[in-house]
Amino acid sequence: MLDASKVDSSTFNLMKKYIVTSLAAIVLATGCMAPANNTEAGAMRGGALGALGGAIIGHQKGRGAEGAAIGALGGALLGGALGNAKDKKTGDK
Repeated sequence: MLDASKVDSSTFNLMKKYIVTSLAAIVLATGCMAPANNTEAGAMRGGALGALGGAIIGHQKGRGAEGAAIGALGGALLGGALGNAKDKKTGDK
């Protein structure tokens, strides 16, 4: 694990800049895409809500990123399953 006390401020600021730039690129690239059906929409919403909830819970335990990843996976699976059930009920593909 990276020891924060051994990282100088310029390296830390550079890492923050790369992370923010990468996230902005991802948001811009995926923001123009719309889900084709309820399964995809449910997976996206569930993943986002799961990541948020997992990050909050994980932060309380000192493992925010790990909690966010687990929450996103669980939320995406649950949201996708609910969306798929709605698609089958309404006859969408």
